[in-house]
Amino acid sequence: MSEKKTVKFKIMRQDNTDSAPFEEEFEVDYRPNMNVISALMEIRKNPVNGKGQSTTPIAWDMNCLEEVCGACSMVINGKPRQACSALVDQLEQPIRLEPMRTFPVVRDLQVDRSRMFDSLKKVKAWIPIDGTYDLGPGPRMPENKRQWAYELSKCMTCGVCLEACPNVNSKTNFMGPAVFNQVRLFNAHPTGAMNKAERLNAFMDDGGMQGCGNSQNCVQACPKGIPITTSIAAINRDATMQAFRNFFGSDRD
Repeated sequence: MSEKKTVKFKIMRQDNTDSAPFEEEFEVDYRPNMNVISALMEIRKNPVNGKGQSTTPIAWDMNCLEEVCGACSMVINGKPRQACSALVDQLEQPIRLEPMRTFPVVRDLQVDRSRMFDSLKKVKAWIPIDGTYDLGPGPRMPENKRQWAYELSKCMTCGVCLEACPNVNSKTNFMGPAVFNQVRLFNAHPTGAMNKAERLNAFMDDGGMQGCGNSQNCVQACPKGIPITTSIAAINRDATMQAFRNFFGSDRD
């Protein structure tokens, strides 16, 4: 009789924000095409560790399960990525799961990504349209611009690029690579361009563009392959031009 195949996990756990982290081992029955999320679900159904001891269910975030929402970001075998697209067959065992340390740990693999969302609020990473009445069709975007803007719009605010960036940590207030990308995206929109100067000025404040060390870890880690370093270069250029406009009191493009 053939021996049952299992998958071994070493999971970094933490009871709450202030408690000390500890490692706990688990073993689940193998299934073909299993991903990390499905393995975590098996552990949650029967929270017994590798020593046969009952333990608390593991906490983690998830939503879409198809690498669109960005909620299930965690560090898997030392690499920040999405747990839903991490296939067990492609991972070296024991599979090590850790929370992203760029963000405060809420519990186990669950983190608070407020730092990233607060930064996006600071640069107004949206198209501000007031009123409930019909404004009619907006200005059209040229096709060549729409194509590269679509690539930027793939950002799912997963936080992986912030985890990979050495300049984003508890000792700095650098907003991180994702913000470069979002500022470029909304400044490129015909309606969003009306707030271009406001976004660039916010990005030139403390915690903005001067915090980037150009390590380029972000573009390598991005699960959507977004050209973040291209956005960094473009925003640095735009910010320089905006600084001249501010100095000479001109709002012209």
